[in-house]
This record gives sequence, C-alpha cells and structure tokens, in this order.
Amino acid sequence: MSKNPGQRRELGTFLRSRRERVTPEQVGLPRSARRRTPGLRREELALLAGISATWYTYLEQGREIHASDQVLASLASVLRLNRHERGHLFQLAGRTPAAEAAAAEAGGSEPLAAEVAAVPLLLQPHPAYIIDGVYDLLSHNPAAEELFPSLTAEADRPPNFARWVFLAPVAREVLVDWEREARGLLARLRTLSGRHPGDPRHARLIDELHAGSAQVRAWWPRYDVEPRRGGRKRLRRAGHGVTSFAYTAFHLAGQPEQTLVIYSDERQAAEEG
Repeated sequence: MSKNPGQRRELGTFLRSRRERVTPEQVGLPRSARRRTPGLRREELALLAGISATWYTYLEQGREIHASDQVLASLASVLRLNRHERGHLFQLAGRTPAAEAAAAEAGGSEPLAAEVAAVPLLLQPHPAYIIDGVYDLLSHNPAAEELFPSLTAEADRPPNFARWVFLAPVAREVLVDWEREARGLLARLRTLSGRHPGDPRHARLIDELHAGSAQVRAWWPRYDVEPRRGGRKRLRRAGHGVTSFAYTAFHLAGQPEQTLVIYSDERQAAEEG
C-alpha cells in the first residue's frame, strides 16, 4: 500500500464512487425500501468481496493498510470494474511495476527533446501535436493550429487542451460532439491526476477548471476514468464544414505521459485509398 496520504485518499474516493454505482440487484441482494445509501453499503461490499467490513472501511477512509493483489482483484470483481478501472485501482493501491511507480512519484514532465519537438512538423499536412500529463501543448504543427483555433499560449504558460475544451467558447463550435469529447477528456485527466496526488500542476489545473466550468463541477465527482487512446471525432472547420477525423495517440519512449497525437481526414484517406 502506498505511504502517500494523498494517494490513499484518492483510492478511498475511487472505491466509494464505484461502490455507489453498483445496485443491490446487480449482485443478487434484495433492495430495502428504507435503503438510503446509493449503491452498496460498505458492509455489503466487504461481505461479497470476502473481507472484513472494518478493514474495508479503513481502506475507503484512506488509512495506511496493505491491500494484496487477491483482495484488490476481489473488490474489482464485485465492483464490476472494466480493464482500465481495474488497472487504476491497482495503481492507486501501490501495486504497480517499479518503473511506473517511479514515474508516478516523480510527477511533472521532462522537457521535450528538440528532435522530438520537431516530429509534428515532419507530419505536416496532417494535424499533429504533443501533450504532457496535464494536457499542456508541448509542440504542434500548423495543421493542428488551424484545426484547433485559439489554442494559444497564455502569458507565461503554454496552451492547454483541457482549458481550451472547457473554458474557450470556440471549443464548443469546433467540437461537434462537445459533451462526449469533454467527458472523455475529463475522465483521462482524472486518471492522470490520480497518479500524481498532491502534484501542484494537476491541482492548479483542476481548480481552474472547477472555477470556470459548471460541467467540470458536475462531472468530476463521478470519478470517470479512461486511458489515452485513439478514436474518431467530428470537427467543424472554417470553410470546410463538419469533417470526421481519425486520430491515433502514441506514448513517447521513456516519457509515458508525453503523447504524440496524429489526425487524419477520413474522407481524404478514403479517396486516396
């Protein structure tokens, strides 16, 4: 179990959020008319997972206790966690490979090497950029700048995708499916911030998003998590209308929280194919 108090609190918050999502009916328990607790009670979850109710309560309260892989796996099963949520649970409990744990403990982001920063330019005319663990934009090419207007540096800090999505009015025009995209980004940010409890960069960004976005204030307590990955999104471009893009995310070797993202116009790709 991690000795980091912030990480232990984060583990407790995650467990509680998932416990409240599982209904008694889903696990074969009767629903009482007098039930006030959303989802499962702590005692019910502990019973189903085969552990002590007191011990589980301590775990959810963030006390410094050891959780074995077997116990974590049992909790993940009862809570019906998906593959990524299960991995997040194990990571918060300190059950991660040494290299990943060291990276998480270090926090922050290493400077971007010059040869790496040049990669998006080499990918022009395909929109491409590199972001770090708090969604700061570290490098991008002109095509990406055109695709995401107003994503520019602010005073003494770099552009930031999370601030742009939630705080820049133009983002709701550009992102056709804004709510879906915004929820996904917040879930990925929640995953990343869980790896760095107490990291001031994450804390500042999250505080700023809470202050400026009602959606963040409403969605953050749900504790949705998901990994960075590729996918598809629809973007509204000046002079082109709505365009469907496929995008792929690559984690940089040695810097797992620095991610290269490349977009391709699906219609253009089909025509070229």
